[in-house]
Amino acid sequence: MDVEAAFATAAGQATQVPWDRAASVRLEDLAPVSAFPVVPGRRWGPGWWWSATTGRHVVHGSAAMRTQLMILDRDPDVTGLSARPVRLLWRDADGRVRSWVPQLFARYADGTGLLADCPSSPTSGTDRAQQARVVLEAACARVGWTYRRLEPPPAVVAANLRWLAGYRHPRNQGPPGLRAALTEAFAGPRPLADGAAAVGDPLQVLPAVYHALWSGWLAARLDEPLSEQALLCAHRTDGEQDTPAASAAGRNEG
Repeated sequence: MDVEAAFATAAGQATQVPWDRAASVRLEDLAPVSAFPVVPGRRWGPGWWWSATTGRHVVHGSAAMRTQLMILDRDPDVTGLSARPVRLLWRDADGRVRSWVPQLFARYADGTGLLADCPSSPTSGTDRAQQARVVLEAACARVGWTYRRLEPPPAVVAANLRWLAGYRHPRNQGPPGLRAALTEAFAGPRPLADGAAAVGDPLQVLPAVYHALWSGWLAARLDEPLSEQALLCAHRTDGEQDTPAASAAGRNEG
């Protein structure tokens, strides 16, 4: 199936090219091809996510999308993020032109990309969305990329990540030497509050602990409520890894 890609270049010029050519475009640098709608009476409207990965804001249109942005932003393999940077177009079996705008794009360190949508539940989505999924999965596979409808993480994982995301800015990493002190304090599994108190003033140390958990060089179980008794460790082991739902949105999962 022939698939075209429509997008606006970094200079703002509307462009449409064959999909295979679009795969070489830096989609992570492009503005959205369409705005997120504001729906009267809806409790959630469009907003902006400040990305620790890129140092820039990424627009989002729903709570589910913001959560997935948060997960991807924490993934150490992700190097770029953008929202709705491209529209894919194709003809169906009856010759009618169809199109779809994936909600998110993520660039990985190996150069591959992820196009994704962010349904509010695994079962949500119209027939049109399901039909588009088949086309986008095939188109992405052809260029070595992935298309996914990202499942929402468990509630506890999402709540823990929202808390840690509040400390994602580098200003929370603390003064020089604090990272080394935390690494030493949490060389083995140790309760969060106990290890932080051993390093110094909690008012200064705790933001650095949460930043370290966000950044991944301190680890804890995120499928359990994050509390002062949560066990932290500077060295990841199989028993202390973050849960898969809290990591990179699993490129290889279906």
